[in-house]
Amino acid sequence: MNNRREFEIAFVGLRPGVHEFEYSIDDKFFAAYGEQDFTNCSAKIKLLLDKKNGFLQLKFDIDGFADVVCDRCSNPLKKQLWEEFNIIVKMVEEPETMNLTEEDPDIYYISRGESHLKVADWIYEFVSLSVPLQKMCDEKEMGGPQCNVEVLEKLRQMEEEVNKQANPMWKGLDKFKGLK
Repeated sequence: MNNRREFEIAFVGLRPGVHEFEYSIDDKFFAAYGEQDFTNCSAKIKLLLDKKNGFLQLKFDIDGFADVVCDRCSNPLKKQLWEEFNIIVKMVEEPETMNLTEEDPDIYYISRGESHLKVADWIYEFVSLSVPLQKMCDEKEMGGPQCNVEVLEKLRQMEEEVNKQANPMWKGLDKFKGLK
């Protein structure tokens, strides 16, 4: 991953102020990070770097799509990726120590002698965080023609089976449901 120079920003040569960078990300980008829980990723990352005296403010805007598998019916879904992330990069004498003790995940430290900022790992993290945790068909589409009917039927059968095998210890509590 050290040879990914397109994801390195030579910030030392930049004037103070806002600078814009754009990246197009696809599945090839993620190959270096191993297997993902999404495929066919197509994302555009707009990075605004605001160079200040002694620190950098980074704003990542993620926009795109990725294919995921529905958690409920196992059919493929295309989900939109859209999110914003902010990081402050501070230049200090001992960045390793500072990064270990920093509790705020939005603050990162680099050495005062650094000349390049590597953003590939942040892009990976932020695109991954943009994928929804719960990946399901839209409510209006659930059970529709795109859903895997066999899987939904099996889930219904399993739910009925669990309800039939309810623990008799809790059966007496049913009479208290209506009381308040």
